[in-house]
Amino acid sequence: MAKKNRKTATLAKNTVKKNQSKSIDMASLQKEISEELKKQGISSPKSSSHKDKKSHSKDMWVYTGIQGFDVLLDKGIPRGLSVLVCGGPGSGKTIFGLQTLAYGLSQGEKCLYMTFEEAPERLMNHMRDFGWDVKKYIKSGQLIIRKYNIYDVSRQVEAMMEKAKGELLIDIQPLLFPQGFRPDRIVVDSLSAISAAFVGKEDTYRVYIEQLFNLFQGMNTTSFLISETTELPKRLTNSGVEEFLADGVIVMYSIRHGNIRENAIECLKMRGASFKKKIAAMQILSGKGIEVYPEQEIFTEIE
Repeated sequence: MAKKNRKTATLAKNTVKKNQSKSIDMASLQKEISEELKKQGISSPKSSSHKDKKSHSKDMWVYTGIQGFDVLLDKGIPRGLSVLVCGGPGSGKTIFGLQTLAYGLSQGEKCLYMTFEEAPERLMNHMRDFGWDVKKYIKSGQLIIRKYNIYDVSRQVEAMMEKAKGELLIDIQPLLFPQGFRPDRIVVDSLSAISAAFVGKEDTYRVYIEQLFNLFQGMNTTSFLISETTELPKRLTNSGVEEFLADGVIVMYSIRHGNIRENAIECLKMRGASFKKKIAAMQILSGKGIEVYPEQEIFTEIE
């Protein structure tokens, strides 16, 4: 074995020397050495650094699991980002949130769906209708779907701010998560409902939202925060603070064209990641969920 290793080292040295008179093509060099090793019956050594890099890459990026949409993203969504999911009524925002949680669960992640409007039972029925039976995940504690009374939350936030004497640092974590539960992926449905509870208390709302984003970031939790907009959104949120704090923005469209409606989706912003800047056609399919068609053009002009 030692003799074969010495032979391999000599081979690599001679090959490099042969190529010193010209610029070295490392890919060709590696291929040449690999082929020669195969002739000698010696398998190429596997690079442990490549394995570590692949594992590290998996830890750094997450996918939505929505067919066709992840194609729009180069590597995926950097783990720990807060992403706004904006769109008008019927554009598929809630389904987007449920579908990406279902995918996260299938990857072994802990997930939380924070709802301020719909009942958890209804959301579970939606998931079952699309073929994502999550009962086992709820039973095992991997998934929590919880409805929050936003008016209770707003009163608690005000009390905490009063106790902190106007300081901008308040601990909102006990208001959100069961003790000991640390989610990898969160859906907040919706920011529009939260802002409605803080009407006339804009400063308090801004502090709360900022602490919410900071909490998710500090936990390295990937969050999808739903925001209700008009059919063709000219503004993503009412206050404007959310899109400033958010790392990413996904916009969903449901646009009337004659007597039918077209659905489309685009990634408008994704900090720290490259993505295709285009509006892609999509459909919400019974029993399957959202499917995106990256190469299909939409008929309606979106401005």
